[in-house]
Amino acid sequence: MKTERIDKEVKYKKLIVALSIIIPVAVAVLFKVRIEGLDFSFLPPIYAGINGFTAICLIWAFIAIKNNNWKLHEKLMKVCIGLSAAFLVMYVLYHMTSDSTHFGGEGFIKYLYYFILVSHIILSVAVIPMVLFTFVRALAERFDKHKKLARITFPVWLYVAITGVIVYFMISPYYV
Repeated sequence: MKTERIDKEVKYKKLIVALSIIIPVAVAVLFKVRIEGLDFSFLPPIYAGINGFTAICLIWAFIAIKNNNWKLHEKLMKVCIGLSAAFLVMYVLYHMTSDSTHFGGEGFIKYLYYFILVSHIILSVAVIPMVLFTFVRALAERFDKHKKLARITFPVWLYVAITGVIVYFMISPYYV
């Protein structure tokens, strides 16, 4: 039984590594693609809202697991993964159809914005394999390893979700 669980974890390792490379590379490449004639300029507040809802669900899932409500925790984590996937699709659609918006603030606020933005971007790339490995460990019922990795994954994912909302609010006055 234990070897079946380890096999399940090993089985997904190559897929997780591949996705962890393919997703950021694809996003970077798609940033260079420009599709004319489509208007997805309405998406930023929607995907910022998705980030906010992801943060709420992450906190709710954390509370659920602390209260030994495993079923609710599992459902909420699946919702969080789905929300993150929806965010990614909308984010790419927006950037493939719209010009980049430049931050117009000056002084300290500009440095703060770029610090938040850069840390958000770096950690959003890093959180992909973290989330996927944490999820697979739960699926494989390797809860000791799941819990150990989740202690790192949770705050990083929460930071990415919250800073996504902050970045949106900081840049929203500069959308055309």
